[in-house]
Amino acid sequence: MSPRAGTAGLTPHTLAFVESPVQLLNVLEWAHLRAPRAEEAPGGGLTLVVLSPTDPMTRGQLRRMAELARDEGHTVRWEEARGGPAAPFQTVGGLTRLLRRADRIVMGDPFSRYVQLLLTITSARDLVVVDDGTATMEFVAQLASGERLVRWHRKGGRQGPRDLIFAPVSSAARRRLTPGTRRRVEIFSSMPIDSPPEGVTITANEFAWTRATFGPPRITKGADMVGTSLVETGVVDADRYLEAVTALAKTHGATRYFAHRRESTEKLHRLAVETGLEIVRPDLPLELIARRGPIGRTILSFPSTVVHTLPLALVGTEVRVAVCDIDPTWLTENASPRAQGFLSGVTGTAKDVHRLSAVTAA
Repeated sequence: MSPRAGTAGLTPHTLAFVESPVQLLNVLEWAHLRAPRAEEAPGGGLTLVVLSPTDPMTRGQLRRMAELARDEGHTVRWEEARGGPAAPFQTVGGLTRLLRRADRIVMGDPFSRYVQLLLTITSARDLVVVDDGTATMEFVAQLASGERLVRWHRKGGRQGPRDLIFAPVSSAARRRLTPGTRRRVEIFSSMPIDSPPEGVTITANEFAWTRATFGPPRITKGADMVGTSLVETGVVDADRYLEAVTALAKTHGATRYFAHRRESTEKLHRLAVETGLEIVRPDLPLELIARRGPIGRTILSFPSTVVHTLPLALVGTEVRVAVCDIDPTWLTENASPRAQGFLSGVTGTAKDVHRLSAVTAA
């Protein structure tokens, strides 16, 4: 895939920015839902811009998702947005014309500094935020309260020099994401949103495209486990996490561990050696992997996005999603003061899941 793949047509009706495979999946879900609507003029089109990260696993999943997007008839533009010191300037400069001509901007991560910077350039009147996992819940809460946009696992920490320098851009982006007389804001989400910000349109993501495109899956008798990057983000202690995974696998007979794309190689090697689990590095988001199958009759997870999305993707099947709470003793001393409450909220608001108590052996 060339860095400028799919650049035909410089006047897209809709311009979407994604930085992760899940964001790209949710743009496809949003586009699938929008397609039948009369106001989506034929030929208006969707240009999907991938602001590529550097880690190989995420890049690999993004390339696979980009292929699916092209199969759906969308234009894909791959940007090496982090390919060196000059890459951000080249990326922003190359996208300025598209940004100024777009009628609608779709974004997967309003916390992203890249996306916030791009928002200061566009004059689009329609802004759409699609799910970037559980972070969407925090974004909605911060937008409603008028707070600055800060990722939940960093909230409560001190601002660094880069945060202070970027603060004006972040403030401008938050104002642009606030609906007004000349600007419409939509949140397309599978997360529970009980108190949406005033003037914001909430559209439910029910994974209709995923179910129509893949499956139904073949279901095995055993259990599969879903990994999390809570260790990598500094929220959960690595030893406690290993003990919890070991206890869960033994109790429920899990044989496979689907790694999160951000989990470190060292941690996954340790898990394989000490638990005997087969470590699987998915080439697509887990919602698609599970829908394609084969998948275990029980899927074990810690608090994460999948406890909300997998029941939707697997509706009508016999698969049961079970979520294990995070024990407060597992948290690191550097974890955000809000971490426990946020993670409990992720679990407590999930529908159609079986809730497990925290693993006492850990």
